[in-house]
Amino acid sequence: MDPVQRVSSREVYRNDWMTVREDAVRRLDGSEGIYAVVDKPTCAVIIPFDGAWFHLVEQFRYPLGQRRWEFPMGTAPNRADVPPLELAARELREETGLIAGSMTDLGRTDVAPGISSQRGRVFLATDLTQGEAQREVEEQDMRTAWFELDEFEKMIVTGDITDAQTLAAYTLLLMHERG
Repeated sequence: MDPVQRVSSREVYRNDWMTVREDAVRRLDGSEGIYAVVDKPTCAVIIPFDGAWFHLVEQFRYPLGQRRWEFPMGTAPNRADVPPLELAARELREETGLIAGSMTDLGRTDVAPGISSQRGRVFLATDLTQGEAQREVEEQDMRTAWFELDEFEKMIVTGDITDAQTLAAYTLLLMHERG
């Protein structure tokens, strides 16, 4: 038996990217409470890597009020459930214009399990060729750049890269490289 049981649920918000629901719950000891849950489809996080350089995107993250460097990532519009590999290829091409000759599935992440049901799939994109980006309107301020491995790691240490999905994806890459 789960330690928290859903008693009832109601949707309180919906847009093209997510829904928010409020669940009435009962805990093991019988006490009642509520959970607010953000439901979003699986996201893809893509690590474009040529063996020495990473390709990152930088964009304004409205909730933080700051521009942030991160790996390309995203979900399908209209909360569509797209196969992760297809989603990864689409997001990579959309945000960077890159087309990967090879995509390796490195594993999954739980995006923010304390508040969201969203999960992520992480892919290593290699054998890259440059095409033209096809960004969505929300991404019109996006910039991209290549960073050497040492510079990428320095950006983590200095706090220039703080995105949790980027950090988790890099950890999965390091584990993959260790075999």
